[in-house]
Amino acid sequence: MKFLRYFLIIGLIALGVIQFFRPEKNTGDYATITAFEAETNATAEVKAILKTNCYDCHSGVTEYPWYAEVAPISFWVDEHVEDGKKHFNVAAWDSYSLKKKDHKLDELIEEVEEGEMPLDAYTWLHGNMTSEEKEVLENWAKGVRAQLQLQMASE
Repeated sequence: MKFLRYFLIIGLIALGVIQFFRPEKNTGDYATITAFEAETNATAEVKAILKTNCYDCHSGVTEYPWYAEVAPISFWVDEHVEDGKKHFNVAAWDSYSLKKKDHKLDELIEEVEEGEMPLDAYTWLHGNMTSEEKEVLENWAKGVRAQLQLQMASE
């Protein structure tokens, strides 16, 4: 019984101490998002879908929920954001080649069709995309890909 008490005390102390160590926040510039939306001709509906389901992990701007302030959850959220930006980051859209933009949109379509995006861990708390929203997002991405492929063919 004493062992359990000491274990709990040490655990509470460790939990208190870890609160002083925070990952850096993902607070970028909304201009990078608007540049992406302008280049891809995102409609108001597509913008809303992207804002609700994608930008927290795939842009330079993240709207952090209250629980992201509590360690160790803050580290878990940060890992998701950093991993998401590694795979596709709308803030880096201008630096992508036409071929890479096409590939990223192809991945977006595939991930949404297969139900891999948004992640389950995200949808548990933020809600999932409806089938209509998925269709709108996929159709938009396919249209942008078609334009990119025309641009690549003309080069």
